[in-house]
Amino acid sequence: MRTSPSLRRKLIPVVAVSAALFTAAGATVATAQEAAAPKAAAVPTAQTEAAPGVTAERLIVGYKSGATEAKSNAAAKVDAAAKGKEAGEDVDFQRRLGTGAALVDLGADATRADVADVVAEYKADPQVAYVVPDRLNKPQADPNDTEYAKQWDLFEATAGMNVPGAWTTATGSGVTVAVIDTGYVAHTDLAANIVAGYDFISDTAVSVDGDGRDSNPADPGDYYAANECGSGIPASNSSWHGTHVAGTIAAVTNNSKGIAGIAYGAKISPLRVLGKCGGYDSDIIDAITWASGGTVSGVPANTNVAKVINMSLGGDGACTSATQSAITAAVNRGTTIAVAAGNDNDNVANHSPGNCNNVISVAATNRTGAKASYSNYGSLVDISAPGGQTSTGTANGILSTLNSGTKTASTENYAYYQGTSMATPHIAGLAALLKSANSSLTPAQIESAIKTNARALPGACSGGCGAGLADAAKTVAAVSGGTTTGTTYSSTSAVAIPDNSSAIESSIAVSGRTGNAPSTLKVAVDITHTYRGDLVIGLVAPDGTVYSLKTASSSDSADNVNTTYTVDASSETANGTWKLRVQDTAAQDTGTLNSWKLTF
Repeated sequence: MRTSPSLRRKLIPVVAVSAALFTAAGATVATAQEAAAPKAAAVPTAQTEAAPGVTAERLIVGYKSGATEAKSNAAAKVDAAAKGKEAGEDVDFQRRLGTGAALVDLGADATRADVADVVAEYKADPQVAYVVPDRLNKPQADPNDTEYAKQWDLFEATAGMNVPGAWTTATGSGVTVAVIDTGYVAHTDLAANIVAGYDFISDTAVSVDGDGRDSNPADPGDYYAANECGSGIPASNSSWHGTHVAGTIAAVTNNSKGIAGIAYGAKISPLRVLGKCGGYDSDIIDAITWASGGTVSGVPANTNVAKVINMSLGGDGACTSATQSAITAAVNRGTTIAVAAGNDNDNVANHSPGNCNNVISVAATNRTGAKASYSNYGSLVDISAPGGQTSTGTANGILSTLNSGTKTASTENYAYYQGTSMATPHIAGLAALLKSANSSLTPAQIESAIKTNARALPGACSGGCGAGLADAAKTVAAVSGGTTTGTTYSSTSAVAIPDNSSAIESSIAVSGRTGNAPSTLKVAVDITHTYRGDLVIGLVAPDGTVYSLKTASSSDSADNVNTTYTVDASSETANGTWKLRVQDTAAQDTGTLNSWKLTF
């Protein structure tokens, strides 16, 4: 048993008492010993730590082959006690390692100076070959990919998605992600994770490859000349867009090459729907259906059914019934769908499929964690993820797999892109990690977990950027135990609360649920206000019933409302539009409804 620090200090011979002497950098320690003992060499910090900043609790001591302590546990035990006495510490022999070295214990309350004292005693013994700390090892998920350091979007503390922390639990193994895009151009940093897909482009003017639908999703390039895609539209080189998206999701990782994929254990099924000048809804609808295990006339059954679909594509207008029908059916088959909110700096409500129901609509953030200047926004955005912004520097974009060909394929390479197209595969990759960590998760549970475990945007967003910036490590940890928290629906669109005026309302659309709301419906409210006693707050159910959350009080002069109310809403149908109603009932103070959410 280790003695207390106060008792240990009594073991120090009076003539040996000395303060520890530290260098200016704190790198070495020297201790004075008894007058008759030789001066011990300084001990580097690394020899006293189990990990950086963590003091060692045990030492591994290797004796020279001729030493009695190299063979006798009893002798090693006596020697440990003697070394401890000399250093003024209580040192215990624990056991013999397979190499013949001795493991000795200094206890949990040893300081770095204490460890240095003991190490110095062993190092001064000519019968000791070496003495090293029993170092603490941890799973090392950071990959050895040569371009990984450039992938700020995965790991940077400010605006990265905290992906490495998820890899110790899940890598996407067992999950197929369908990338509905331009197809796939061969790349050695992706090839091992590519499985069979399909070319769904039926119009040969769009397909460029000279034929219609077939089983070859290879990307021949989507370049076009000036005015070829519409009057006034300038020429464009081939984008190899689908390959860039696929690399973010599942580039081969720990192969000492290129980049790391977010769900590098997953497989990519490339489905080609975009060619010269874009792609048609009809082809996209069939791709959604087929990817999720549905039947498409004239197309063989899918042997690589995807549990996640990435759609980094979009157009203008409302979500059509035709597209919504395909999405709903795919989600009902158990496939999570991540879609780009769009790059028009406009409300996503005006752009499909980012405005469809039952999808995870993704906005883009820049390297500071603010909404990227181009990103769409609005109440229909579910989550934000890194999309980059190259206007502030090329390296502030998203690096992924590509091809150097300007028209047709040439040599493989890597390049920085920006866009909600780049943000979306971050969420598709995260969805694959979640499905890998807990295969029982439904699309609704995956969406809820991503939203619930997001962190606040570190930068500004005007207009609504969903639940915040996705956090991969936190989200994977939340679902890896096999259970999930209640499904959460959020509104992060700020609404001003006028002084002593009529009530304002903020809406949340709830869908995909069955039956009634729970008797413990959680209503989380975040309001900034300089005199909260002025406020009356109510929850309005889809049928118009109002549940009082807070009444006005002239004696409540505190600032702000940041709390969660519990409502018995068991008589209300869960699906529908719920509203938070807030009114300022007295003069001189104003405020803002920052956000609110419902957890079922």
